[in-house]
Amino acid sequence: MRSVPVPPYADFVFLSYNKIMNKYLYILLIVILLVSGFFIFGNKPQVENIVSKDGKVSFTFSNPKKSAHYESNTPAHGSVLAAVPLNIVINFNFDLSTKSSISITDINNVEYGTGDTLVDSNKLTLRRLVSSTFPDGIYTVNYSACWPDNSCHKGYFQFAIDRSLTLDYLDLRDRPELEISLSDLAFKPMNIRISAGTKITWKNDEDIVHYINTDSHPGHTYYPEQNSKSLSKGDIFSLIFNEVGIYPYHCSAHADIMVGSIIVE
Repeated sequence: MRSVPVPPYADFVFLSYNKIMNKYLYILLIVILLVSGFFIFGNKPQVENIVSKDGKVSFTFSNPKKSAHYESNTPAHGSVLAAVPLNIVINFNFDLSTKSSISITDINNVEYGTGDTLVDSNKLTLRRLVSSTFPDGIYTVNYSACWPDNSCHKGYFQFAIDRSLTLDYLDLRDRPELEISLSDLAFKPMNIRISAGTKITWKNDEDIVHYINTDSHPGHTYYPEQNSKSLSKGDIFSLIFNEVGIYPYHCSAHADIMVGSIIVE
């Protein structure tokens, strides 16, 4: 039986088919690698080292990941604090279960959270105390928010500590009592350092109603004792600060412009 010769164009078609298939397989492999990389790396915070620029310290933060029902957190993502926070607080708009957790780690994955993760009595706020031994640098807060049905959703944010910023704070340590004026839509003085046990009195000196509110806005959960009622002209609000740490606060009626900070040492 005679063999039938293969037309020359058949080899061309076969080779072209192989080239096309190899090309598509190559593209498919690239797509698979990119998608895998996203799930392996893109869904995790990428912590950057401290960068020195013109003699000043700056920080590079990853984009935060917000879980379902997330509302706000203190410290705020990307904030640079002049002292160690009192605690880490995260607010949600759905009831939390006790399975929820918070972890605070540095660039070397050393844990700085202390004690258990707590759910406030309102069931909407998650908090954890922190160690007072934070070195300067970037910290990542990873959290798992769990609901009564035992489903959990993860998220993260970052903040940094740079104690050189205390130079921008008015040093009022070793004074038993201090007064802060609320005037010209500002706290005067705005940023202060005090000693533990100091009593601070805020007085409204203008014809606009103000408030003293702990961060964040509108949750006001970081240090609830630092929340006043409305203050009309002449009204005062006083509080003794006994715990070491930084206390960011604001006036909830003018939250974007009227802010202050207290470092207790």
